[in-house]
Amino acid sequence: MGNLVVLDAPSNLGLRPPADGAVPGCYKTPGVLRDLGLLAALGATDAGVVTPGRYLSTWEPGDGVRNSAAIAAYTRALAARLAKVRAGGGFPVVLGGDCSIALAAALALRREGRYGIAYLDGHSDFRSLENSPHVGAAAGEDLAIMTGRGAPDLAEIDGLRPYVRDEDVVVLGVRERESGEVREAGIRAVASESIMAGGVGEALSAARETFSGLDGFWVHVDIDVLDPEYVSAVDSPDPGGLDPETLVALLRGLFALPGVAGFELTVFDPDLDPDGRQARLVHDVLVKAFTDFRPGSTS
Repeated sequence: MGNLVVLDAPSNLGLRPPADGAVPGCYKTPGVLRDLGLLAALGATDAGVVTPGRYLSTWEPGDGVRNSAAIAAYTRALAARLAKVRAGGGFPVVLGGDCSIALAAALALRREGRYGIAYLDGHSDFRSLENSPHVGAAAGEDLAIMTGRGAPDLAEIDGLRPYVRDEDVVVLGVRERESGEVREAGIRAVASESIMAGGVGEALSAARETFSGLDGFWVHVDIDVLDPEYVSAVDSPDPGGLDPETLVALLRGLFALPGVAGFELTVFDPDLDPDGRQARLVHDVLVKAFTDFRPGSTS
């Protein structure tokens, strides 16, 4: 399957508490997928784990982004590990964790050159002070942060704002009702409804056009891009999503484009999957998506 290198990023720093006194369970995902035999199924090398700082649940409007100092530190640490994997010739497969881990890949690739991102998510994650009275959870703001719309503590690490330019982003699988703000910003988006109605061709064409001429692109997957009929163990399940077969086809098509630089999975919460059936489905989606993996094998 190519030189796949699995790296655990078990951060839940970017999410709100699911209940008073509780913490988001997405930090358990890497362990659950490893227990299911993912590394062996992928034939992947093990790059270990980047351990996040302590999750603090307290937050009030006006506090800025929840856990922002810990997220900034984690972004730097994870970015450094990703750079090491790539320098060694590996293709990073990052197991999150919440969507705030996407900042690390964006930062790491910004240091290398001009890279884009294929942002597969049921939501736009585009909240910022430009469109909201306050911000709070980075997992709902990370696309805004990486495109330079956030506060400097997260959006301007090492003076590299923006990590990704608007014109270098394509948002895929977002629900149509969530797509307006990114489109108004000039970011390309292909909604889940369009993908399910017409197949993955439009989405892959948008990606190919967006990333043409760049140094490469990263693939981000929030598993809530799937319809909750298949995976409901997420913090914000939203109907109207993709089915697993369509997600696999979309990922395989993206992996075949020139310049694909790495992949991350986010937001699955094993605490909401007590019998483990959804975890098995997520595992199988990843294995099928990476079957016969040869990055950029077609133009």
